[in-house]
Amino acid sequence: MERCSWCGNDPLYVEYHDTEWGTPVHDERKHFEFLLLETQQAGLSWITILRKREAYRKAFAEFDPEKVARFTEKRVEKLILDSSIIRNRRKIEAAVKNARAFLSVEEEFGSFDRYLWRFVDGRPVVHSAHSLAELPVTTPLSDLVSADLKSRGFAFVGSTTIYAHLQAVGLVNDHLSSCFRYEELVSGGNK
Repeated sequence: MERCSWCGNDPLYVEYHDTEWGTPVHDERKHFEFLLLETQQAGLSWITILRKREAYRKAFAEFDPEKVARFTEKRVEKLILDSSIIRNRRKIEAAVKNARAFLSVEEEFGSFDRYLWRFVDGRPVVHSAHSLAELPVTTPLSDLVSADLKSRGFAFVGSTTIYAHLQAVGLVNDHLSSCFRYEELVSGGNK
């Protein structure tokens, strides 16, 4: 079975690639989880964050945006001391700020899902790259979404981070055309 080469042979990475990455997300908590994790990843490798995912789940209230939005400065200070996650004050504070902005978007649009998917008219953008070198790190779409999120008070949402987010939650199908997941997702399978 051929996969995108970026996931290598690490079982955690392979599982993530095979079951999650690029699969269209329509669940609010999952949207928040991926957004929180992508913003924590900024400047680091994704496998670093993936290996800490369960620690982030515990530290950030099972990725419940309502609970994270209520985190106090005392809670932030406690998280800064938590060695199971990336102890970057700005990123931790951004997670709380983003939870509040996420709830505002939900209130305005009815759901974050509705807000985000409107950027692609409800249908994933499908690329058909043959190699990783053909894949961009930003696009006009990620520039647009990034700017809009920033205008709504989100932090750590630069275009590169947002492009990775759009790939992760399936707004963009960037599986290589030779990857078994590419065709599954193009044909509507979410295996």
